[in-house]
Amino acid sequence: MNPRTRTRRGLFVATILVGSFLLFLLQPMVARMALPRLGGAPNVWNSAMLVYQALLLGGYFYAHLLSRMPVRRQATIHLALLVIAALTLPVGLAALPAPVPGWEVLWVPLLLALSIGPVFLLVSAQAPLMQRWYSADPAAGEPWALYAASNLGSFAGLIAYPLLAEPWLRLHQQSLGWSLGYGVLIVFVALAARARWQAAPAVTTTPGPAADRIGAKRILLWLALAAVPSGLMLSTTTHLTTDLFAMPLLWVIPLGLYLLSFVIAFASWRGPARAISVVTPILLLSAGGMAMVSREAGSMTLVLATLALLLFVCVSLHARLYDSRPDAERLTLFYLVMSAGGALGGAFTAILAPALFDWVWEHPLLVLAAALLIPLPRLYDWRRMPGLDPAMMRIGLAVVLATAAILGWQLMDVTADPEPGPARLWLAAGLLVVGLLVMPWRWAFAAVLAVTMVAQGGAETFWTSWQGLRSRSYFGIYTVRDHAETRIRTLAHGTTLHGLQSLDPALACEPGSYYGMSSGAGIAMDEAQRMYGANARIGVVGLGTGALAAWHRPGERWTFYEIDPVVLGFSRKGTFTYLSRCAPGTNVVIGDARLTLAKAPRGSLDILAVDAFSSDAIPLHLLTDEALGVYLNALTPRGILLIHISNRYIDLQPVLEAAALSRGLAAAVRNDRPQVGRTSLTASVWVAMARDPASLKALADSHAYAPWEPLDDLAPRVWTDDYASILPYVRWRNFLGN
Repeated sequence: MNPRTRTRRGLFVATILVGSFLLFLLQPMVARMALPRLGGAPNVWNSAMLVYQALLLGGYFYAHLLSRMPVRRQATIHLALLVIAALTLPVGLAALPAPVPGWEVLWVPLLLALSIGPVFLLVSAQAPLMQRWYSADPAAGEPWALYAASNLGSFAGLIAYPLLAEPWLRLHQQSLGWSLGYGVLIVFVALAARARWQAAPAVTTTPGPAADRIGAKRILLWLALAAVPSGLMLSTTTHLTTDLFAMPLLWVIPLGLYLLSFVIAFASWRGPARAISVVTPILLLSAGGMAMVSREAGSMTLVLATLALLLFVCVSLHARLYDSRPDAERLTLFYLVMSAGGALGGAFTAILAPALFDWVWEHPLLVLAAALLIPLPRLYDWRRMPGLDPAMMRIGLAVVLATAAILGWQLMDVTADPEPGPARLWLAAGLLVVGLLVMPWRWAFAAVLAVTMVAQGGAETFWTSWQGLRSRSYFGIYTVRDHAETRIRTLAHGTTLHGLQSLDPALACEPGSYYGMSSGAGIAMDEAQRMYGANARIGVVGLGTGALAAWHRPGERWTFYEIDPVVLGFSRKGTFTYLSRCAPGTNVVIGDARLTLAKAPRGSLDILAVDAFSSDAIPLHLLTDEALGVYLNALTPRGILLIHISNRYIDLQPVLEAAALSRGLAAAVRNDRPQVGRTSLTASVWVAMARDPASLKALADSHAYAPWEPLDDLAPRVWTDDYASILPYVRWRNFLGN
């Protein structure tokens, strides 16, 4: 390859890198802009990803249509549309009315599509277009490795946002910076077009007789090989944040690994992809065998194994996709089908699964689908053993599968034990060996994997669903459990306790979990009538089980603000009876609390308690300065704002201290550690704020418990809708302790 060609290759690589970097910088930036409207539930991110995949599909279809024209005409059209789309910049959200409760699954994609549709579609098209233009020069060589560069740029953009853009730049600065990057991309595309301006004769619109013929079977294979990794990436995000480890920023990691898999799978050096493909079946039988686990909170080992499984499966399937690629003449068709597969996988996970399943059942289903598609290296194909009679071979296979069933049954018994010991490890290892033995039969390999899933926690997950204990909505997965030994019913959102109630009728109105007598909320509610009179007006953001209603006293007027109708259903159906028994007639407003409170009359509340965390996620839009303004507007001048900040991984005290200081509010924190032996009570951290310091003093002087304390530290910047980053406040040591 001469120096001139190498220079051109560098130009095309740079163009692809810039475009892909911008594309995946745009995704989290727009999601961050939308937080005040969307909240932070895992499925919000899945819906956003579905929009991005659909726009990517549109971009690839646009590139496929353009590729039928001479390069000169392609360049003219593409550059003209890029310039026209620039008129929609800087990036911002479309003025769309708030969604009707229950229709978020459609409203979120519509908002994002209207906001960034044109620029996202055109930028997404540049990767296949640049490869097509690059291959228009016969001396340029194979273009496929450029797709690895595309995903490397995507990975860099994705990581750059939480590490660099969000902590250092306000949203309007991010938007302006992205617009400048878009201008740089237009320049690069123009230079790439100039480099291939005379290449039109090399582009053919009809394949010749020697061209690669593509049938329906091959296209279906491409679709499947693209759909399963895409769906698995989203299901892994949901599974991790719901059932395993509700840590902040976790959604970035699965997407980053998904992009990284393309870099490995589409690289010219095939060694790493082949090595990973050899190891993937082992990882499927071990880590994939845990895909039905739903009660393993805090297991860092399981989290790492799940992420490794995602990377290895994606590399294996994408490598098989790469190995089945057509000639360069069909490049845009190949990417179009691949993008369609990605969109199908995303639609299944983000739209169909929440409507069809009560749990993340899409995750084990996609793991099983991966087992049916990955390359299976046969360590020893005993079907071809010399002198082996086919009948004996079938008998041997039956014996091996029977062994798998016996091991699975024993493993299921051991897994049910709270302290399974080494027996669990040995039985799982036995199933791993059996699975490797039956790899010559793909269906048998998948069957052993399914047995392992059921034995490693799937039986309990099945049973919980069979009993109807779970409910799933757009905002999360809820599990109701009765604990016979303590006579307590609990509500969990993923792995996070969201409230409980005693099954003893005499104790049905006793506040528990985070709301006991010595908690910050308990102290404030107990003093409400003394401080504000018999008709005290109290608002609560986040219903949960309705446990705070246990503090209701006759004459008080209470209003709950709840975003999820499914949560309200628990109270209306009598699953939890705090509202009906302890606070009959309480008003419940369905919708995003920030939006509904903004409509409340000024000074209509004496106390407002914000208790609306989604699993362990932080709803940033409820903690910004603008949100604080909404709360203060709804409170009387002597009113008290309570914010529940109990969290395993985020220290929010500095953030709230900065917010209080900027608005001249008095603030104090109550760290409650209930008495040992009180199984219905949970440690909690509540922050109280007030315009009038006398209100907080009255609260602090009202009980003989440990005093309220000043907030720790001080954040250097106040969180606003334009700027908020949780990264500086992550308790990293807590991850190491799990």
